[in-house]
Amino acid sequence: MALPHILSSPPSSTSLSPSFKSKPPLSPAFASNLRRCKLTSFRCSSSSFSEKHHNANPPKPDDVVELPLFPLPLVLFPGAILPLQIFEFRYRIMMHTLLESDLRFGVVYSDAVSGSAAEVGCVGEVVKHERLIDDRFFLICKGQERFRVTNLVRTKPYLVGEVTWLEDRPSGEENLDALASEVEVLMKEVIRLSNRLNGKAEKEVQDLRRNQFPTPFSFFVGSTFEGAPREQQALLELEDTAARLKRERETLRNTLNYLTAASAVKDVFPSSS
Repeated sequence: MALPHILSSPPSSTSLSPSFKSKPPLSPAFASNLRRCKLTSFRCSSSSFSEKHHNANPPKPDDVVELPLFPLPLVLFPGAILPLQIFEFRYRIMMHTLLESDLRFGVVYSDAVSGSAAEVGCVGEVVKHERLIDDRFFLICKGQERFRVTNLVRTKPYLVGEVTWLEDRPSGEENLDALASEVEVLMKEVIRLSNRLNGKAEKEVQDLRRNQFPTPFSFFVGSTFEGAPREQQALLELEDTAARLKRERETLRNTLNYLTAASAVKDVFPSSS
C-alpha cells in the first residue's frame, strides 16, 4: 500500500465544514495505487515508546474528549500507516506536547481548494519518531479510532477540538464476509489488469484480506483509494460496514470496467500503449 509523504505545510484553515459526498472515482491513477496495495514497512532511526503510552482502555462512543487536530490534504484510516515530516512551528509545539502525553492527535482532511476541514477524522498515534537538530520531526503514525469534531476549543497555536468517537453500527442481516470476499476478488482483478496495462508480469495476487474481519478490511480498501480524497472521506464517515463495502465494490467495478476497456484497446492497437 503506497503511503504519502507530507512534506509541505498543511492548510491553516480553522473552519469545519459538512462532510464530503462524492461519486466513486474512476481513473488510471486509482488503479495504479491499488497495484501497490501491499503494506509497506517503514524504517525510522528512532526510539520505541514505553508501555505508559499504550491506550489500554479504548474510548467509548459517548465519551467527549479534547484532541489536538492536524488538517492535512489526505484521509487517514484506522490501521493505516502515515509517515509525516513536521516542520511548521505550531505543529512542532504540538509535537512537544504530545511527546509528554499520549502521542495521539486527530488527522482531519482539509480540502486544498476550499481550505475547509472535514468534521470526521481519524486519530493518528505516533509509533516512532526522530527529532532533528533543527527541531523538525520525522514521524511514523498509525490510524486508530474515528471521531467527529463537535466543537473547536481553540485555534492557536494549533487547533484543539472536542470530539466524540464513531463506531460502525450493526449491519443487520447483511453477510459481511461475503461482501468482503467479493471486494477482495475485485481488488485482485483490478491489480492484475493494472499490472498488465503497465507491462508487468501478471502474477497471481496473494491474499489481500490477511484474515481481517470485514470492518478493518473495509478501512484497508478505502486507504488504497489514493488520489480520490473526497471519496475516501465519504467512506471514512460511513458508520455501516456493509454500506462501506458496497460503495467500495461499486468503485472497484467501475475501475475494472475502465481497465477492461483499456486492455482491449491495447490488444487491438499495441502501439497505442
